[in-house]
Amino acid sequence: MTNDKMPDDDRYVIEDTGESIEDIEHEMEVAAEEAADATGSSSPEPAGTESADVAEWKNRYLRTLADFENFRKRSEREKTEFFKYALAGTFKDLLPILDNFDRALDHAEEGDDFHKGVLLIYKQLFDMLRKAGLRPIEDRQVTFDPNIHEAVIREENDSVPNQTVLEVLQKGYFLHDRLLRPALVKVAVGGPERDVEVQ
Repeated sequence: MTNDKMPDDDRYVIEDTGESIEDIEHEMEVAAEEAADATGSSSPEPAGTESADVAEWKNRYLRTLADFENFRKRSEREKTEFFKYALAGTFKDLLPILDNFDRALDHAEEGDDFHKGVLLIYKQLFDMLRKAGLRPIEDRQVTFDPNIHEAVIREENDSVPNQTVLEVLQKGYFLHDRLLRPALVKVAVGGPERDVEVQ
């Protein structure tokens, strides 16, 4: 079987199914022989030729095979994506608890037993969430990025370049490579403009 018998539609491009073309041809020949026996055909066609019906059935088989393989791979991708982000809602509900831990650590006297205990529990919780794909946005002294930052305070400051993040007021988080919550930040304005690199 040559490629000119393959359908032209991109939807029917066969991805890797584990079967060789020879295997598919053999299966189709067996199916054609069984169909001929079932219809009582007593005059097999000469080698190298095929009826229009057989060609149509081959075409339908290849299309079905390609559709099924594409569906299987798409389903695998969707399942992987679902499990990767299935806990996004739960993680979002846990973020205020992490915020409260941050506040408690900021107001506790560093080194005392209370601070050590809260820090230990916080680290245990955060390490568990980080293993599941959570990572914070807490960079300071970086350029304000509206895709991951939300400016809640703008402060006149000419000692740093314009639109520099001075302080993270509330951490933002990613879940894997998706933004879960933007960071609330204080941004400097009125300073010199940053040099734009020319590529």
